[in-house]
Amino acid sequence: MAADKVCKTVHQYNSEPVACEDMQKLIYIAEDYRKVKNYVYARFGGIGSLSKIYPGYTVQNEMTGSGYRETLGMPSVYFYLAIFDALADIKSQWTRTKSKSMKLVNKNKSFTEDEKHYLRFVLKVNNAFDAVLNRKPIELAAKLMKQYRELVERVDAEKLHRYLCRQVRKNHMKLHTDAADVFAIAERAYRYDDHGIYISIKEKRKRIYIPLTDNNRYKCQLRIKLYPQEDRVEIKVPVNVTVRRHADYSNQVGVAIGFYTMLTTDEGRGYGEELGRYQTEYSDWVQEQTRRYRKNKGDNPGRKKYYAKKRRLEEQLHSYINQELNRFLTAEKPKTVYIVKLPKPQAGGYSKKINYSVSLWQRGYIRKRLTQKCKEQSIEIVEVIGKGISDECSRCGGIGKKAEGNFICPICGYQTEEKRNTAQNVKKRGQGDGIVY
Repeated sequence: MAADKVCKTVHQYNSEPVACEDMQKLIYIAEDYRKVKNYVYARFGGIGSLSKIYPGYTVQNEMTGSGYRETLGMPSVYFYLAIFDALADIKSQWTRTKSKSMKLVNKNKSFTEDEKHYLRFVLKVNNAFDAVLNRKPIELAAKLMKQYRELVERVDAEKLHRYLCRQVRKNHMKLHTDAADVFAIAERAYRYDDHGIYISIKEKRKRIYIPLTDNNRYKCQLRIKLYPQEDRVEIKVPVNVTVRRHADYSNQVGVAIGFYTMLTTDEGRGYGEELGRYQTEYSDWVQEQTRRYRKNKGDNPGRKKYYAKKRRLEEQLHSYINQELNRFLTAEKPKTVYIVKLPKPQAGGYSKKINYSVSLWQRGYIRKRLTQKCKEQSIEIVEVIGKGISDECSRCGGIGKKAEGNFICPICGYQTEEKRNTAQNVKKRGQGDGIVY
């Protein structure tokens, strides 16, 4: 992708309810798509297939020769997309396994620096990693082999290999999916026309027609998400858009993310001040509906209306978040946005109701949309470590007190809104105050 382009996902929706018969035909494709992915997970997700998943053509050839496509009666246009979809998941899982193992290596105080260096080398070089896990001799290109020989002379390689194998056994999981409501579709399997889209199905030379809410046409791989209970589909389209650059966007802005006010800047301006009301209404409704469902579960209560209203509430909330993010960027005109690196949600809290509300907090969505919008506007985002950031005085660095949304420093007497003080600290750390946190 060109440097002045950025990828974003646009969505298309059906304008009329999808007929039950047509929805069932799409479900058949999604179910076969799921089966192919699980077949690939089971067959190529283990250590014995590490050498086959990069770049993946070996897997493709073996799957072609397996006869599994003919067994399912699945069109090739969906079959091969499912294979490479599953391969991408397997590669991601191996990346997570390696990252976890790398963290454990770095934390292990019983290893010498030479041993840690050796293990990092093995984790980073795919051929070496594959050979260690499969108990094979390590054979590398000449330059890498020279580095390996220098490292292996200073360590007990066999001991380290056993350690690495143990960590992989503990942390690596074979994948499996039960979701039969989504599939990818290549350009030759669909056609836009008649204010809608024609999608190929399992029957030869047959397509179903879905009317759409817009007339946009795309030529790329699409992702179809099915909602059978709501008689609707969602089409996700990756498109490359031109990055916009603004000569007047020159400000350095620190922001604090909140539950009630979405963003507070270091100057004290707030954006998304109704976010708390939207989120509380949403979480209260979900909690009440969950309670009713559990109470009446024996009477087999329907969920179609529940999912429809839940989707409407989420769309309303997301629409408000995007609207306020656009307002923030237009008003603040930032060149750089400083933001706290969000920690993982913590267990416990003041009450079940508050815990439930926080569990539905859209902070991940806010962060994701802010990041995307900044990319599209050529705005830099700088993450800072958030340890103790809300307790520290942004003026003198002392530890202050928080009460009723305000911050008071007993050392220098500085007083301001709590979130503004946090945003000032975010900006201070992001610009580098010389302290390692």
